[in-house]
Amino acid sequence: MRFHVHKRRSSPTVIIVALIDVLIVLVIFLMVTTTFKQQQALRLSLPQSSQAQKAGANDNPPVVVSIGPDGEFFLEKTPRTFEQLQTALNAAVAKNPQVVLAINADEKAPWGQIVKLRDAAAAAKIKSLVAFTKDKAKP
Repeated sequence: MRFHVHKRRSSPTVIIVALIDVLIVLVIFLMVTTTFKQQQALRLSLPQSSQAQKAGANDNPPVVVSIGPDGEFFLEKTPRTFEQLQTALNAAVAKNPQVVLAINADEKAPWGQIVKLRDAAAAAKIKSLVAFTKDKAKP
């Protein structure tokens, strides 16, 4: 007679330590790829002014046009050509005749681009222009 020795099979188990390692890698990947702080799309070095006014709450928010150091136009942080800018200014005046144009030009922006923007505002019949500046450094 032959007796067979039956070996007991152990039940399959899930190795939790390996799953935790994978989970930690996923969490680290998500933390590295997630943006926590909004960065400005355009970095400008504003000119200084001793008469700079603080921006406050306004019933009529201005249309902000930025001019970069290379002379490129940005409308609400979106790059635009001069023709697109003219069209947008005309549309803003059609929507609100009392619109205010805020010029946010870099300190090194070409003066010709600022004059060109001012002429486009005059052609669109914008009566109020504002220029952004920063406070003068205190000695």
